[in-house]
Amino acid sequence: MQFFLIPNHLTDGGVVGLSIIGSRLFDIPIGVFLLLLNIPFIYLGLKKLGKEFALYSILGIAILALLTTVIHSSVAATTDPILAAVFGGAIVGIGVGLVIRHGGTIDGADTVAILIDKKTPFSIGEAIMFINIFILTASGFVFGWDNAMYSMIAYFVAHKAIDVTVEGLDESKSVWIVSKKYEEIGKAIQAEIGEKVTYVNGKKVNGIISDGVMLVVVTRMQEMKLKALIRRHDRRAFVVISDAHEIIRTKIES
Repeated sequence: MQFFLIPNHLTDGGVVGLSIIGSRLFDIPIGVFLLLLNIPFIYLGLKKLGKEFALYSILGIAILALLTTVIHSSVAATTDPILAAVFGGAIVGIGVGLVIRHGGTIDGADTVAILIDKKTPFSIGEAIMFINIFILTASGFVFGWDNAMYSMIAYFVAHKAIDVTVEGLDESKSVWIVSKKYEEIGKAIQAEIGEKVTYVNGKKVNGIISDGVMLVVVTRMQEMKLKALIRRHDRRAFVVISDAHEIIRTKIES
């Protein structure tokens, strides 16, 4: 914030963005706005996400408010608005993502985004980006519309960085395969690719044996090999492939 965004008149999002705007309008330290504006969101987090989340959030917000008061940059790391937007957005996104991943938040808007992530199909980064559209629009009236558009670039980068930081860099794919030759395909996957297969066996319904279903998780590098393997054994197989952001392998002890 202090070395990329603020010196170039770019805004952060959420409560931090509102604090930057408020500081510019009323000439009051950003830390004061951070503490005051986050109070209702901390209360919301306490009610919906628990005491541990609220305590971590209070600690994170207090430290952020203190550091924005202590640390000031008279010289920007770069005066190029594009570079400031890209690097500032990436650093902010990684920072926010690390805090969220470890159970807290440094911005009240992140609390709302976490609740949206829990209740809807939208990711935390997508929810934060949606919230920030309104704040970035408000910043256009204060810092100018060019800077508001550069700030949008920063937050496109930031919301991607948040998703990567929270969900990890795992590029695995979950693959559902529906085929009458499911046993044959499953054995080939284990032999040629070396991944375990979970089966949902076909059943006899009204005298007709339904296709068998199997689930396998592969890496992006194994995806093309898996597709070729399936085509080789059954060109009529129905295949659904989706991203698997997080994989938890539970070890069963005997």
